[in-house]
Amino acid sequence: MSTGMLILIILAAVAVFIVLTYNRLIALIEAVRNNQKQIDIQLDRRFKVFESLIEVVKKYMNYEQTTLKDVVALRNQAQQAKAQGDEKSRIAAENEISKIASNINLVFEQYPDLKANQNAIQLQEEIVNTENKLAYAKQSFNDSVEQYNANKKSFFTSMIVGIFKGKLDFDFPYWQLSADKVAEQENYTVKL
Repeated sequence: MSTGMLILIILAAVAVFIVLTYNRLIALIEAVRNNQKQIDIQLDRRFKVFESLIEVVKKYMNYEQTTLKDVVALRNQAQQAKAQGDEKSRIAAENEISKIASNINLVFEQYPDLKANQNAIQLQEEIVNTENKLAYAKQSFNDSVEQYNANKKSFFTSMIVGIFKGKLDFDFPYWQLSADKVAEQENYTVKL
């Protein structure tokens, strides 16, 4: 085998490796983006359930005015941060809405008539379900970010990322899920 042929084979192998690595990283980036969209779906669902719950609750208490204003303000902050590409601010606003959701059960305890209202109970359960789905979507997103980061930092892959920096090098922020929050969501039940 001639030296020229050997060089061509090596160059072809390097080219194939670069193409395969590029395509793998693009697939990982798209998986992260898809998981982000799944979080967006759950966040929109949560907001709609909050609106419905607050409508049911309006006749029972004054609390809903403050809650609705807080949720709408935080939702607007999150949407504005998303439009500006500020994921850290968006995550902070959405996490504040999660705190409000976890405190709703305490408010229900103060209103016996509300506790007996089937629509309110169903919506409260829907908020719990949505928060659980949201926690799962956040975890899935974090897992895909972790997989992408591990791949892009590996030795040969990091060189390819350096070559195609604009297409392959992203810094996706993690959604914060503390161990306490995960345990709280796994153990949470609707109290009647």
